[in-house]
Amino acid sequence: MFVKKYHAAKAGLAALALAGGFAASLPTAQADGVVNIYSYRQPFLIQPLLDAFTAKTGIQTEVLFLDKGLEDRIAAEGTNSPADVVLTVDIGRLVNVKEKGVTQPVDDEVVNSEIPAEFRDPEGHWFGLTTRGRVIYASKERVQQDTITYEELADPKWKGKICMRSGQHNYNIALFASMIAHHGEQKAEEWMKGLKANLANKPNGNDRSQAQSIFAGECDLGIGNTYYVGIMMNNDKEPEQKEWAGAIKVLFPNAEDRGTHVNISGMAMAKHAPNRENALELMRFLGSGEAQAIYAETNYEYPVLPGAKISETVQSFGELKPDALPLADVAKYRKAASEMVDRVGLDDGPQS
Repeated sequence: MFVKKYHAAKAGLAALALAGGFAASLPTAQADGVVNIYSYRQPFLIQPLLDAFTAKTGIQTEVLFLDKGLEDRIAAEGTNSPADVVLTVDIGRLVNVKEKGVTQPVDDEVVNSEIPAEFRDPEGHWFGLTTRGRVIYASKERVQQDTITYEELADPKWKGKICMRSGQHNYNIALFASMIAHHGEQKAEEWMKGLKANLANKPNGNDRSQAQSIFAGECDLGIGNTYYVGIMMNNDKEPEQKEWAGAIKVLFPNAEDRGTHVNISGMAMAKHAPNRENALELMRFLGSGEAQAIYAETNYEYPVLPGAKISETVQSFGELKPDALPLADVAKYRKAASEMVDRVGLDDGPQS
């Protein structure tokens, strides 16, 4: 459904969106002072940012949230699409919107100065906003070491002690793609076989499920994103998750050499943005220190802007040293990583 977050009269536009008439009926959306956002990020995650943007610029925001098919929606709308800015998570989805031909390049001095080169498309079609480390959740009680590498996950000493979600999930595919980028397909596949042999059970659940399994004593290590630790630590609605968070410590793989693999949330300008200047203002704002600090505080993520404020919760995880390998290079190996997961039978579990 269409979610108009920050000014009144949303019901009529929502009805138009649901009826497929949103793109054809845009006297408001094409007016001065509006920017239309198509988002894979849930509205409540970006609301504080958009509130701050409107307060700063006077530009109103409208959000269409979809959990799938967003790029296909923009493509189907064609030149009449009201989309100005696309917000999403995962390098795969950012690359996908570019490959679908629904973005346009942005070469803006302000945006480029805010976002380091390794977190943006070389051709300017997408830009990272925040990072999340793909880290190891380790049992505080049963794991004594405080450093680890991704390569070590294949060490037989961890046999039967590792939990993870599906290897085909976007977050894991990006990690495996980075391993291919660093080591080549042959070595990466041998590593994945070792990882499979060390699994405690068939991959299942989500990232938080891995912390729950560690809490329950089902495994000693889990693979997960940093921000889920913050969500668990501060989850008053499901306080049992605070216990899961309390049972683990965060280990940043390869912190002493190349750095930890990170994924990103990011933005892109839509190909036919009807409010291009307002879209550019939003992109500049989202890359600013003010917005980066809000992102870090609200979503427990790390800003990409060097020197931006990091929330106390995120600081408690420890220092993140990101892998300097450009994410555009990692993305090249996503298909190979997905095929490798199937070839190795990673999702079949350790005994297959």
